[in-house]
Amino acid sequence: MIIVMKTGASLKEVSAVLKQIETHGFKPHVSKGEETTVIGVIGDERKIDQANFATLPGVDRVIPVLKPYKLASRDFRKKDTVVAVGEVSVGGGTFTVMAGPCAVESAEQTLECARKVKKAGALVLRGGAFKPRTSPYAFQGLGREGLEILAEARKETGLPVITEVMTVEDVPLVAEFADILQIGARNSQNFNLLDAVGRQEKPVLLKRGLSGTIEELLLSAEYILSRGNPNVILCERGIRTFEKATRNTLDIAAVPVLKKLSHLPVVIDPSHATGVRDYVAPLARAAAAVGADGVLIEVHPHPEKALCDGPQSLTPDMLEALMHELRAVTKAVGLHLPKC
Repeated sequence: MIIVMKTGASLKEVSAVLKQIETHGFKPHVSKGEETTVIGVIGDERKIDQANFATLPGVDRVIPVLKPYKLASRDFRKKDTVVAVGEVSVGGGTFTVMAGPCAVESAEQTLECARKVKKAGALVLRGGAFKPRTSPYAFQGLGREGLEILAEARKETGLPVITEVMTVEDVPLVAEFADILQIGARNSQNFNLLDAVGRQEKPVLLKRGLSGTIEELLLSAEYILSRGNPNVILCERGIRTFEKATRNTLDIAAVPVLKKLSHLPVVIDPSHATGVRDYVAPLARAAAAVGADGVLIEVHPHPEKALCDGPQSLTPDMLEALMHELRAVTKAVGLHLPKC
């Protein structure tokens, strides 16, 4: 349930509500707006009588939340969440482009790519240091060395870095180097990992699972939010269907659905959704057209030599051309596409 405090409710009144929630064995989650404080009650609310809170001093109203996810729900927070990554914002009417190689292969490759995606207009550098691969014989990433290379690229270009974390044990290490921690599709329901990234402060980009429903994606986000980290970005990256023309099937309708159900920002990964570079630009334009908050795009200076996902990687020139197209689309739908 959600407890909405009256405008101007005192700190003492809010504290009394929090104490009452904890007395009943539930966990409170406070969201302070400019005028109103909203308190989420985390737990099985069927075991509690709303009347216990409705009559407390300072309480305006009590709203039951029937959805299994509470903190991720639009009911809990009407205003869109904007995730700040340094000077970069994800959400709130801004369309943020995150671009870079699927995998960090070398310092030379990563720095060249970082310079070129920044020149094209990307605001965040993506790159994998740890790579979950279907085949055990495929390139698995450089690990800590890859993280250090990403940090070097950030130092030179000023671009914040997003990279994937795969295990609970690696969370402190990746958080030391990355500005955004990515939870990949295969780990979308790795609840121990979600718990761990929820207990640290860096923003988290959460990808939808290979066959995950929208509700399951929001419940995974709930794990992170309920552990205290409010900075979650949802990512639609295609789901597994019977279709073979693309690697996955991009659920473009997930964007407006998620926007209706949740206050969290939503981005699209057209590279992993399709697996084919020819389809990346059209789906990136579609992402902007349906109101996504950004895209996550794979770019490689020499895709034919890439150790990972070369066929779906754009060249820097292709990214630059796409950025021009995105400016027209974002302007038409009322989104702001910032320049570096």
